[in-house]
Amino acid sequence: MKKRTSKAVFIDRDGNLIFEKGYISRIRDIRFHKRSVEALKLLKKHGFKIIVVTNQSGVARGYFPESFVAEAHAHIKKELKKKGLAIDAYYYCPHHQKASIVRYKKDCACRKPSQGMVDRAVKRFNIDKKNSFTIGDKLDDVRLGHNGGMKGILVLTGFGRWQRSLMAKESVKPDYIGRDFYDAAAWIIKSGKKQEAK
Repeated sequence: MKKRTSKAVFIDRDGNLIFEKGYISRIRDIRFHKRSVEALKLLKKHGFKIIVVTNQSGVARGYFPESFVAEAHAHIKKELKKKGLAIDAYYYCPHHQKASIVRYKKDCACRKPSQGMVDRAVKRFNIDKKNSFTIGDKLDDVRLGHNGGMKGILVLTGFGRWQRSLMAKESVKPDYIGRDFYDAAAWIIKSGKKQEAK
């Protein structure tokens, strides 16, 4: 079997990379969190693949067409390119079990915390999950990491503070709780240095 060599950070989009605005359906509502660009720079500097994994059930609910997700990601790519940055890949799940649009109504393998989106990235980029992380503002982002043998980080932006209040009830314990994406990225780098020092 081919040895997995790349390390990655799987990042949630809304509420982590960009501001949470409910179901974003307009390009003008896409705004980066204050320190998210610096977080991307830090992770890139230390050799991490950066993979967006986002549940976009607004498609299934009929709030916006699937084509808008691609449009939104193209806009994010364009804005990051201006800053000399690039995210390695964007994966999204448009499905939901309570979808109003029939073709998106399914219990799929790609919706977080299932591993479908992660598995695609692992295959494409030869990712070693043992040395990889997930970051997001929901407990399902933490579960995504733990389900895949990765460390899962909860951030307190977006829905993070509310989700933190549910941790005991839902028996989910993040490996780290960060103020924001940058704080989470800095913890990843710091924890890596501790491992190297052992």
